[in-house]
Amino acid sequence: MGGVASSPVRELLALTARPEVISFAGGLPAPELFDVAGLRSAFDHVLTGPTARRALQYAPTEGDVDLRTVVAARMTGRGLPTAAGDLLVTTGSQQALALLATALLDPGAVVVVEEPTYLAALQSFQLSGARIVSVPGDDDGVDPVALAEVIARERPTLLYLVPTFANPTGRTLSARRRTLVAELAAAHDLWVIEDDPYSELRYRGDAIAPLAAEPAAEDRVIHLGSFSKIGAPGLRLGWLRAPAHLMPALVVAKQAADLHTSTVDQAGAARWLATTDLDRHVRTLCDVYRQRRDTMLAELPMAFPAGSTWSDPDGGMFVWVRLPGDADTADLLPRALERDVAFVPGAPFFPGEPDRSTLRLSFTTQPPDRIVEGLRRLGGLWD
Repeated sequence: MGGVASSPVRELLALTARPEVISFAGGLPAPELFDVAGLRSAFDHVLTGPTARRALQYAPTEGDVDLRTVVAARMTGRGLPTAAGDLLVTTGSQQALALLATALLDPGAVVVVEEPTYLAALQSFQLSGARIVSVPGDDDGVDPVALAEVIARERPTLLYLVPTFANPTGRTLSARRRTLVAELAAAHDLWVIEDDPYSELRYRGDAIAPLAAEPAAEDRVIHLGSFSKIGAPGLRLGWLRAPAHLMPALVVAKQAADLHTSTVDQAGAARWLATTDLDRHVRTLCDVYRQRRDTMLAELPMAFPAGSTWSDPDGGMFVWVRLPGDADTADLLPRALERDVAFVPGAPFFPGEPDRSTLRLSFTTQPPDRIVEGLRRLGGLWD
């Protein structure tokens, strides 16, 4: 554990629990948009009648077949042909990362990530004893030329990407680059994890097919999905879609980890998905989050000093900011908390030498008036 850093995002959740704090720190969905009534009805149904006790019993490791069936149908409808047997239900997609690290990585194995990248993925790979190597990217995602150079030099086992509305940058890997990445993976016998919790939260532009749908990716890409961003994160439900020859090892890893994900939560989610107009629910999320993103982007020029730059994401939850000069945003955070506003410093998202002038802002949990006020408080830091 000595080489595994703690997550500043998780630590900030406790510091920002006070209602007067305007937090742009956690990548949290808006709680007022949770379908409490629909989920209550779904759980009432599951816990009523002759099947109620089954929902409280041990269950197969692979997961509730009804849940996998409805998730598979939705993935197929989004351009990634999937059957229930292709899926393993996990306790949040975070567990999927842990299972994949267990199944695929020996100590000293090389994992390639885009720089910067998701904090908790770095933790999972660090726990496995892997060596993490980063590849630069730009507004179109990871740079395929730089990736090819790293693959040739480092001979990695695994490539980890958040191709759509990445955490923390909000970037999206372009369709052309997805093809190139898939071809590189096939040519070099490289496993690829496509972490995809945000793609349904699109606010402009046309959807891009998943990386796992690339013809060259068929046997090399493991696709991760989550209930947390479109349903409720407290249920801790995710899933992975893996090639058939890899699935037995992942099932054994899952058995060793927790036997199976909560039976009753899977059954409740399956019922909710079967009885809810999920497309309509996602449209509501997107309408609300679009307004919040637009408010943040409109206010950023007044909130940050001249020379600052930031991402302009087509979806997701995050805006990535870089301050001019040699500012260290970790030093600025305590001053921000004194003003009852919070953000996440950028340095922990880098596996190597960090860019300390960066920070991540999440816009999803705050209504527009609070976003305006929070950014006004941040603006006072530069005076």
